[in-house]
Amino acid sequence: MADLEKRASGESSDFSNQDAYYAGLDPNTLVDPDEKHSLHRDLSARQISMIALGGAIGTGLIIGSGTALVRGGPLGIFLGYSFVGVVCYMVMVALGEMAAYLPHKKGFPGYGTRFVDPAFGFALGWNYVLKYLIVTPNNINAAGVVIQYWTQKVHIAIWMLVYLPELIGFSQVFFVNLLGVRVFGELEFWFSSIKVVTLIGLLLMGIIIDLGGNPKHDRLGFRYWDHPYGPMGSGQFLSTKVHDHHLAIFLGFWSTLTNALFAYIGTELIGVTVGEAQAPRKNIPIAIRRTFFRILVFYVGGVFVISLIVPSVDEDNTLFIASKSKAGAAASPFVVATTLAGIKVLNHIINAAILLFVLSAANSDLYIGTRTLYGLAVQGQAPKIFAKVNRTGVPIPALLLCTAFCALVFLNVSAGSSKVFGWFVNLVSTFGAITWMCICYTHIRFMKALKAQGMSRDDLPYKAPFQPWGSWFALISTAIITIFKGFDTFIPFTKDTFVTSYIALPTFALFYGGYKFYYRSVLIPSEKVDLITGKREIDEEEERFNREQEAKGPQTKWQKFFESL
Repeated sequence: MADLEKRASGESSDFSNQDAYYAGLDPNTLVDPDEKHSLHRDLSARQISMIALGGAIGTGLIIGSGTALVRGGPLGIFLGYSFVGVVCYMVMVALGEMAAYLPHKKGFPGYGTRFVDPAFGFALGWNYVLKYLIVTPNNINAAGVVIQYWTQKVHIAIWMLVYLPELIGFSQVFFVNLLGVRVFGELEFWFSSIKVVTLIGLLLMGIIIDLGGNPKHDRLGFRYWDHPYGPMGSGQFLSTKVHDHHLAIFLGFWSTLTNALFAYIGTELIGVTVGEAQAPRKNIPIAIRRTFFRILVFYVGGVFVISLIVPSVDEDNTLFIASKSKAGAAASPFVVATTLAGIKVLNHIINAAILLFVLSAANSDLYIGTRTLYGLAVQGQAPKIFAKVNRTGVPIPALLLCTAFCALVFLNVSAGSSKVFGWFVNLVSTFGAITWMCICYTHIRFMKALKAQGMSRDDLPYKAPFQPWGSWFALISTAIITIFKGFDTFIPFTKDTFVTSYIALPTFALFYGGYKFYYRSVLIPSEKVDLITGKREIDEEEERFNREQEAKGPQTKWQKFFESL
């Protein structure tokens, strides 16, 4: 215990005796560079939680939930989003425990490197970079899909070359990210605040429509949960292929799980923001609790309201036409709800709000992809050029590379925006699911290392509830959903959707196996996991920040309220 106490105080590190387990790493990479040459800690708790909220709330809820409703029915979509919401919570608290203990600037791939195996961290990091190289153009493509709701007479290539939202979003997300994390954080806070207010308005609108406050004065209640609409939908999804009504209903419900998985993916990006968070040991747990609560309310509450005001089986085929339309934004159930209720003009306002949603999400996506690539470079697992930052702490080379991938939106010129959107969704959801599983496994290894080295989780800055069962539950649940998420690609077999649904799995294995083969790395024994290196520097940095805050004097009531948002 004496040696353990000495290590915990930061007076020494055993890394030199463990370098055989950290194959391919320079010992210095486990310590964050000083702030002049790395990311700046300028994000407050309210900004962090809003960045996570802005990045997570987007096409999965606003656009994709319409498809989930048609396939799974009102009860199916509610159960699907609720179940995945519980899985998401377990992932978030697991990440929060590690991030509060060691809030370094390498994101959760850094935790994989330290607590599992350098090959594991390398594969996780590049998996996450690939996700954000795809998800940013996905949201920009979604912006093009949204604007086509108003007109399809202009070819999408014209929008992209002249006044398209893709390039508007391209310039916006690039230059906002270029301004530095403090400006980016504040702008994203207000963009996401607008999203929150808009979503609250949409939920209230849905409740009012359901209670009869619509031009038709028709009180809906739970009408769409009864025959012939629900509660599990019509059972028409793949019914002509499987020729079994009950199986079709089950497959419809299962598809809501995959849709919900895509919708919730993005909440884990808080693990990347810890490197730029003020007083991270205090603010990260706060941000995680706030973010999950808000997302749970908006997602579970949102799909519940949607199930009340939009039928899964529509006699006028409005929802079906919208779902299959080239202007896929019309598939937003909120837009469909206003149309069915006979409310004019509001559908255009909602569509404009959706445009803001996806561009805000693209903004935070570019930020996260850039920081993940930077974290890999700092660890020596990506070219060193991506570790360079300017005087405001922006990793310019990493930003330029991630921005260049926005050109993938031009795929929709030949394939069509809706089809490209489907490809991107498949890719992003699998990359994101792998990330969730890796976070859970890393947390399991972290807990084992603490136990093996005589450290109590009760002494951690934040102790995740329901552990270790919570992480195991999330790991196994996400694995099952991921394995079977592309079931519809086999009914009948479709090459493009099969590849986009599963290509991420062999890609992760290739990264992992390639690193292991080259560096001969091994799984780090629990008693040899480095829990100390770099911790003292982070402690000193946080203490310095706290002293500076105390020197400024007590906050006013308005300041306290503002920070509590």
